[in-house]
Amino acid sequence: MIRKAFSAAAATAAAVWMVASLVIVVAAYAAASDDSGDSGSSSAAPASDTTGTVSTAAPELRLGYFANVTHATAVVGVAHGEFASALGTTKLTTQIYNAGPAEMTALLGGQLDAAYVGPSSALAAFAQSHGQALRIVAGATTGGAELVVRPGIATAADLKGKVLATPQKGNTQDVALRSWLKQNGLTANGDGTGDVSVAPQDNAATLDQFKAGHIDGAWLPEPWASRMVLEAGAKVLVDEKDLWPGGQFATTNLVVNADFLAKHPDTVKALIAGQIAANRWITADGAAAQQLVNDQLKQLSGKALSPTEIQRAFGEQAVTDDPLAASLQTSADHAVAAGLLKKTDLHGVFDLTALNAELAANGRPAVSDAGLSK
Repeated sequence: MIRKAFSAAAATAAAVWMVASLVIVVAAYAAASDDSGDSGSSSAAPASDTTGTVSTAAPELRLGYFANVTHATAVVGVAHGEFASALGTTKLTTQIYNAGPAEMTALLGGQLDAAYVGPSSALAAFAQSHGQALRIVAGATTGGAELVVRPGIATAADLKGKVLATPQKGNTQDVALRSWLKQNGLTANGDGTGDVSVAPQDNAATLDQFKAGHIDGAWLPEPWASRMVLEAGAKVLVDEKDLWPGGQFATTNLVVNADFLAKHPDTVKALIAGQIAANRWITADGAAAQQLVNDQLKQLSGKALSPTEIQRAFGEQAVTDDPLAASLQTSADHAVAAGLLKKTDLHGVFDLTALNAELAANGRPAVSDAGLSK
């Protein structure tokens, strides 16, 4: 009962903070969008190159991502230099986040121009801004999310009365957990109560709480699922790949602020070109990519993974430039069913123009927007 009370209080506080934050930033975004003046922070007067073509390159690109294996595209693109090389004279500024809702609050509030984020968080921001704030412009990762639990928990029914963690309320793994629980006849209320108590918290805290016996499991992205298994003795109850046709679903996508995209399409195209190069290197030299990502995890989070952990984490997910658009409506339906998203028209959420142009330039086929572009 103490654990449930703690979880309920924490979840309620988190929910109040997130709602208040989103209301504030959405209002600010709407006001900024209505202002016909120049914001001054991310735009510059168009310049012409030697051929007379007008450039729409931004002086700076502010990019958010996580120190996670499921964000290997961003981790590599920044550390290995593909992003900076493709962006040219545009300054790249980065910020690390723990989970998507906080990152999307920053995007809506004008602190970020682009972000690597899970689909559920992107959908929430899209819905909150009435389809105005952002566009999904590329994929990044598929797979790499699991529900890991204490030994002895073998079925969904065994979770009744237990406490499970997620990275943040409303993030992609939080939606996946709540949806799966509901499909299995278990309640998980927004205030942290129900048949199963859900306690959104920082991933590092989740590992410590599990080791201390305060929670019974968590739905987590990589490398945290692997750390729970290999460091804390958790077992996999659900591999999210098993819940999707062909095991294909978007874990991480690249989103951009819609105003930034409109003002600086050349910069967005350059970022996507950098991503394609980064993913190509990850795929071609997996061992080197694993080492680089592990080195960056140590620098960004203070702790590197063991060789076994980084190998397992990489094996659970794969990089992709395809946003797997067909899976987005299902993600939205899951969020609606979990009570975390109002039913939303998703048309306009994708703009894959730059991605498909860059894929064509690399001799690769175009990817589908599942009819969800404008």
